[in-house]
Amino acid sequence: MHPVYIVEQGAKLGVESRLLIVEKDGHTLQKIPMIKIEAVVIFGNVAVTTPALKRLMAEGKDIIFLTLDGEYCGRVVGPQSAYGQLRHRQYQRFGDGAFTVNLARLFVRGKLLNMRTLLLRYSRKEQEASFREVADNLGTMAKAAEDAPTVQALMGLEGAGTAQYFSVFKHLFHGDWHFEKRVRRPPTDPVNVLLSFGYTLLMRELEAAVNVVGLDPYLGFLHGVAYGRPSLALDLMEEFRPIVVDSVVLRACNTGQVTPAHFHKGDSAERPVVLDDAGRRAFLQAWETRLSEKFRHPDSQESVTYRRVFELQVRSLARHIKGEGPYRPFLVR
Repeated sequence: MHPVYIVEQGAKLGVESRLLIVEKDGHTLQKIPMIKIEAVVIFGNVAVTTPALKRLMAEGKDIIFLTLDGEYCGRVVGPQSAYGQLRHRQYQRFGDGAFTVNLARLFVRGKLLNMRTLLLRYSRKEQEASFREVADNLGTMAKAAEDAPTVQALMGLEGAGTAQYFSVFKHLFHGDWHFEKRVRRPPTDPVNVLLSFGYTLLMRELEAAVNVVGLDPYLGFLHGVAYGRPSLALDLMEEFRPIVVDSVVLRACNTGQVTPAHFHKGDSAERPVVLDDAGRRAFLQAWETRLSEKFRHPDSQESVTYRRVFELQVRSLARHIKGEGPYRPFLVR
């Protein structure tokens, strides 16, 4: 099963028997068997009929709403299973300062080491000494994270490491791409638009996995608690940002799957650069390809996809919260 992405503006989702129907102006665009749907991701102005909404909830399929630019709006889920004991233990662990800091150390260490690995891979291809220097610094920071005394100190290490990483990441793009630094709100150039889009998709994947396992996505150990923010999903996605999102953006840009021609100037300060429909579809195709690729898990050696790894990491975290084993960040080699 895979998510279904609805990007056609003005479309309407309905249901007929065991089929999800996508229509526009009285014409049927798609008929998708429910058994093939993992979740429905809706971009912008798309209507969902009440019968379709009820059927998707009854089938346990999440409905995720994003803006046309890929910013997260919210999600609709069906009845949640009884995970009271697990969540109660999660809340207890959150109140344990030592447990919280130890777990936050692992999330930050995982991100720093995976950023390091990505740069080392490209340092061999690009023959850039600066890549090796920053990679060495990231390794040092990852070591420092093991003894960081507070979550605030860890956030400082993570921020400093990410800034150094992006200072050389810009050299990995070929052709007509121009990227100077990471700019989040709003993204001011095409590469930043793609990075923000990818991180939103990654957050959705991790939030879905957290809900499947039964943890509370809004109570994080690194990102704490903030109104309306899925902090635990943000915790878990840190180690995957470079090896999933950044990797997809690099591949999509450097292979021509997405091109600068897919972007145009926006109509407001909140949307200075806009990705068009064709570019959005192309990036989603690159995203799905990445998440569906099978590879050998570096620890268990089983054949997995990244979607499977996301769930395995959340289940490992749940066991750790229950005191049944350690949590280890997912590290690529």
